Amino acid sequence: MQMTIRRATLGDIPLLEPLIVESARGLRSGYTEAQVEAALGYALGVDQQLIRDGTYFVAEADSHVVGCGGWSKRKTLFGSDHVAGKDDARLDPAVDPARIRAFFVHPSWARRGIGSALLAACETAAQAEGFSRLELVSTLPGEPLYRARGFVEMERFAVSLPKGESLPVIRMAKSLRG
Repeated sequence: MQMTIRRATLGDIPLLEPLIVESARGLRSGYTEAQVEAALGYALGVDQQLIRDGTYFVAEADSHVVGCGGWSKRKTLFGSDHVAGKDDARLDPAVDPARIRAFFVHPSWARRGIGSALLAACETAAQAEGFSRLELVSTLPGEPLYRARGFVEMERFAVSLPKGESLPVIRMAKSLRG
């Protein structure tokens, strides 16, 4: 498999939206169908701020977009353009951890190193901007990837979703120092 990682553009959004839906539905281990459907477009979806900041990446293989994920220098920990309470204030790399955000892999391409390659690109870019720590909010299916890449659990909580649903998630962190 020949895979490339590149920065996402706003023109990629029509490709990213169906990828996110397929990923969320196809890799929903630990969640009910109702939880996933309520989370789509709210907690799980495109955040255009990441694309505008140049911190969101696309993985391509065989001329197809097969994954996406990014990092952020802004305070918001998770969510799409439509999540309530977004805080786009900039983080201070001297005291704040960069955020790892919005990772999705097409189910047909899962467990082939795509998530790890995207995460490595994010770690390298965040470190180049002066960040020495990372933080994220993982879905249950994403937890094994982040644990394997050195993230440790900080807390478990549930995100309130539309339609009376909630989504259990895990806040995790990692140091980028040796």
